[in-house]
Amino acid sequence: MNENGYKAPNVPEGHHLIRDMAADQRPREKALRHGIKSLGNAELLAILFGTGLRGKSVLQLSDEILADNDNHISKVARLSIRDFMNRYKGIGEAKAISILAALELGSRSVADAASLTNPTINNSDAAVDVMKHHFANLPHEEFWIMLLSQAGKVLREICVSRGGINLTAVDVKIILKHAIENYATSMILFHNHPSGTLVPSTQDDNLTRRICAGAKAIDVRVNDHIIITDGGYYSYHSNGRMPD
Repeated sequence: MNENGYKAPNVPEGHHLIRDMAADQRPREKALRHGIKSLGNAELLAILFGTGLRGKSVLQLSDEILADNDNHISKVARLSIRDFMNRYKGIGEAKAISILAALELGSRSVADAASLTNPTINNSDAAVDVMKHHFANLPHEEFWIMLLSQAGKVLREICVSRGGINLTAVDVKIILKHAIENYATSMILFHNHPSGTLVPSTQDDNLTRRICAGAKAIDVRVNDHIIITDGGYYSYHSNGRMPD
């Protein structure tokens, strides 16, 4: 039984397609009757898979994949294509790509909905709402900047560095170049900690000071430096740690 109270039925050998299921068990029909939001995670995955494996229905397959990830769809989304195929034998490249593409599209749709209103970025919560999708389920560090207009509107969101599990190298000159080219008045710095810790490192502090000093020389404010994890975020500004 999954987190939605759904228990995948035992299906006879050869009955692995959604169309082979009883009418009241088919996710597609349920979606048509009650809307796509009525489906549990296993049922949504089943629609994407379309077919099960030998001796296992498509709903059993979906339920087992979720159970293997503690019923967290975000853990499934974190898998690479190769990891997905290696962990779940019998699932091919095309199917693995389809599943992970759908999960990525869902993540991007959340960010797109937040950006439709073109919000004024005047606090850390508003900034994180716009940027958090860039860091969702990342197994490595990335460093991004959000460039802002005089009115606090987002001009651009730019990834300036991708690195390893615990470190990413950042070139301050590249950040300043982007700020000048986009006529930014201010910016917010972002990076993630895949480890989940929200404690800034000494390297984080030093980098913040260097960027702030460089930005001040070109008359661009650095409003905040935000560290994002899957469980939350840390704001230098909110904690009174932004350099003068």
